[in-house]
Order: sequence, then structure tokens, then C-alpha cells
Amino acid sequence: MSEVTRLLDALRDGDDGASDELVRAVYGELRRLAASKLRRERSRTLGATALVHEARKRISSPQQGGPALEFENRSHFLGAAAEAMRRSLIERARRRRSLKHGGAHARDPIEPDELLALPPSVDMVDLDEALERLRAHSPEKAQVVDLRFFCGLSIVETAEVLGVSRATADRAWAFAKAWLYRELEE
Repeated sequence: MSEVTRLLDALRDGDDGASDELVRAVYGELRRLAASKLRRERSRTLGATALVHEARKRISSPQQGGPALEFENRSHFLGAAAEAMRRSLIERARRRRSLKHGGAHARDPIEPDELLALPPSVDMVDLDEALERLRAHSPEKAQVVDLRFFCGLSIVETAEVLGVSRATADRAWAFAKAWLYRELEE
């Protein structure tokens, strides 16, 4: 019986010290495995030793209250370690991607009175005059402003009232906001 098989049997029988001995016995293989996985990794923020330790934590502790992992032989143990390393690298890559694409930013809900951000010096008379100019240029877009800004309807409700698609209401709203903002800035 090989040393690794003996340690796996001891681990299965509940000998907690066998886990450390097992890792020491196959550490060289685990480190080579980790190094090979890291060679394919774009971002090298993690070393082979750290990846071995992450894999060890994953395979030596039960997942979410489930039973502890049991290994039949050396190749089964190394296969589980390789899978744990792969999962660690994937989770790290997902976290990086998430942070790159705004994962660290929280979205704030928009209140109806914040839907049209007016310049601070604008009064309602100026807004009404700008809205009348918009109405002369595009009555549908002015109606979207009336429903969204003055009535406080959502974009879905506005689309329903006007009998148009949500995408059409969205485009009209975006155009009207930009047009009014430019008019009020002048």
C-alpha cells in the first residue's frame, strides 16, 4: 500500500492529521498542477502556492454542510484538487469581470421628480416656454414630457397611454430630455 493510499484511508477513518500529511506527500504534484493551470491564466495575481492552498481548503472542508469528501486513490485526490483549482480560478475571473463592468457600483432608484434634471437656475415659466417650442417641433415628444415629468408616469405607463411600444417611448423621452436641457441652458 502506498503512502498516499494509507493517508487517504486514515483520512476516511477520521484522522484529521492525515489531511496535512497527505498534502505534504503530494505537494510537489499539486504545485506543478497549479503552475500549469496558472500558465493559461491571463491575470497572474495568484501564485501556485496560493492556488494550492485555496484548493486544499475547498477539498478538505465539507461544502455547505454536506459530507466531507472521500477519495478512493491518489488520482481521485489529484483530480479533485485540479477541479478545486479550476473553480477557484473561474470565481476569481468572474469577480474581476464583474468589477470591470460596474460590479462595485450600486444603482440608485430614480424618483419621479428626478426624471428630468433641470439646470438649477430654471424656473417653471422658462420650462413651459421650452416645452411649447418642443411641442411645435414634435408634439409626441412634448406629450411624453407631460406624462413623465408632470404626471409622474413610468415609461411603461407612458407607452400604454400613448399606445406606443416601450422602446418608442424611451427614445422619445431621451430625445425630449436632451432637447429641453439644451434649450434651458441657452
